[in-house]
Amino acid sequence: MAINYASKFDKKVSERFTLKSLTEVAVNRDYEWTGVSTVTAIALPTYALEDYTLTGTNRYGTPQEQQNTKQDMTVAKDRSKTITVDRMTLDDTNGTVTGNKILSAQINEIYIPEVDTYRIAAMATAAIANSAVATLAVSASNAYETFLAGTEWFGNKKIPVQKRIAFCSYAFYSFIKQDPAFMLASDVAMNEKVNGMVGMIDGVKLVPVPSTYLPANTAFVMAHPAVTVGVTKLEDYKIHDNPPGISGIQIDMRFRYDAFVLDTKKDGLYTHKIA
Repeated sequence: MAINYASKFDKKVSERFTLKSLTEVAVNRDYEWTGVSTVTAIALPTYALEDYTLTGTNRYGTPQEQQNTKQDMTVAKDRSKTITVDRMTLDDTNGTVTGNKILSAQINEIYIPEVDTYRIAAMATAAIANSAVATLAVSASNAYETFLAGTEWFGNKKIPVQKRIAFCSYAFYSFIKQDPAFMLASDVAMNEKVNGMVGMIDGVKLVPVPSTYLPANTAFVMAHPAVTVGVTKLEDYKIHDNPPGISGIQIDMRFRYDAFVLDTKKDGLYTHKIA
């Protein structure tokens, strides 16, 4: 793509529309990755109770040695980009092309959407692997019913009611607003617009996202933030002025991140496929 030179550039850049992170509310930062690339989560299994007996030496039941399980979480995503800007471009575009503006655009338009998409995919994949998935075409006549199937799963799995969230396509959002079984005025707080949240359905915060953020043929992904660990290991940006071999600047970016679904809490995920 060529750089545009002209006799006059306005100093205001025509920027594309962007979204801040939509998934940060659906992940937790409960583990510390400082100084390491792998963190191990330890879990303790539980055991069924037995009847107490009034005789014998093992009146409480047969002793059972406590076991544990572990889950190793290793940060795998290591992403980077280098962009150069020739000195003539910096000088002859009236300040519209700067390292800071380029870096800001890359973070907002590329990095943040990539992380959001990656996190939602991790949640959906884990839900499907755990059989927490339904497959059915969605329409204005059954959207609310399909959503209730997700809340039923959460209820049966004892997932806390607080902080439940669902990422949905705009098509699903449109369907559920048209569903006659869904009483919009009674349970949807349309004035709640924090971090992209535009409403609440049966205690679940509903967040419509661009279709590109969701796996193919996905209507919605329901989650609890205790389930998915969000990791930001490294966000490194450098703007070099006149580096060797370049008259101008060089912008280096590196991002190390990942998302992990905790094995012990995977029941706190649910997804609906439409095909």
